Amino acid sequence: MTATDSSALRAMPDIATEPQAATAGVLDWVGMDEIAAPVRLALADGSIVQSPARVSAFVNLKRPDARGIHMSRLYLHVDRHLSSEPLTPCSLRRLLRDFLDSHADLSDRARVSIRFDHMVRRPALRSDNSGWKSYPIQVSASMHEGQFALELGCDIAYSSTCPCSAALARQLIQQRFAADFAVDRPLSREAVLDWLGREQGIVATPHSQRSIAEVRVRLAPGFEFPILDLIDRVEDALQTPVQTAVKREDEQAFALLNGQNLMFCEDAARRMQRALDADERIADFWVRASHLESLHPHDAVAVASKGVRGGYGADSIP
Repeated sequence: MTATDSSALRAMPDIATEPQAATAGVLDWVGMDEIAAPVRLALADGSIVQSPARVSAFVNLKRPDARGIHMSRLYLHVDRHLSSEPLTPCSLRRLLRDFLDSHADLSDRARVSIRFDHMVRRPALRSDNSGWKSYPIQVSASMHEGQFALELGCDIAYSSTCPCSAALARQLIQQRFAADFAVDRPLSREAVLDWLGREQGIVATPHSQRSIAEVRVRLAPGFEFPILDLIDRVEDALQTPVQTAVKREDEQAFALLNGQNLMFCEDAARRMQRALDADERIADFWVRASHLESLHPHDAVAVASKGVRGGYGADSIP
């Protein structure tokens, strides 16, 4: 490379730094969305798992005369941090601080959101089989005037059987029993057992549907990401998480769980509310139970929150 070529490279224009008086104004957020990056998580046993992630990285633009931010700096910070260390609250704090330090003259607020699927191997209910379940996870962090805020979210699929439908099905079974076994006819235990095992006897079944629990929690300071603990706590509260490997004995056990855990969306939301309210690591939470109805072409939805002053609260969007 000649001296002339070197001089030309040093003089490359940076249009983003040139003021635009005609279009001056501050901007709430400027940045990059859908950045492809790896995310690494440290598990309880000390192992590290890596998953592909999509990242949103933003800072505000507080100077009205500045035309733009340094987007390449955001990208390089994301790439360096996520590629070199496991995801923790401390690593996210450092990432946001680097966002702001590299935009010291332009920004005083920063945020990052990381979305990925967390794979967990789950045992079958009765058989010796197991299979993988994928849980959509979102980790969001922000920095404003030195205040660091952190949110962890996950979506959990479960089954819900309608209590009203179950009661109506039981009534129809009672009516069929009354029709098939006259009052003046002696009852035989064997005949009743045979009747209970036939479709002609169990003439109705309640409707069930795959349902989704959306969970968003704000973590108290001093705790690492309780991703698996959060998933387990919600699934234990609901009792009917969807399964992976299923043999007949597993399907029968799942039918029993559904029959013992009849629930409206309101019941599901309250179960999650009670479970999360007891966890000291969670400063605030917001949950949404969506039952993707098999009876209706629309969903039944219930939302609950912790009710912390200034937190998610009743005004949070369902």
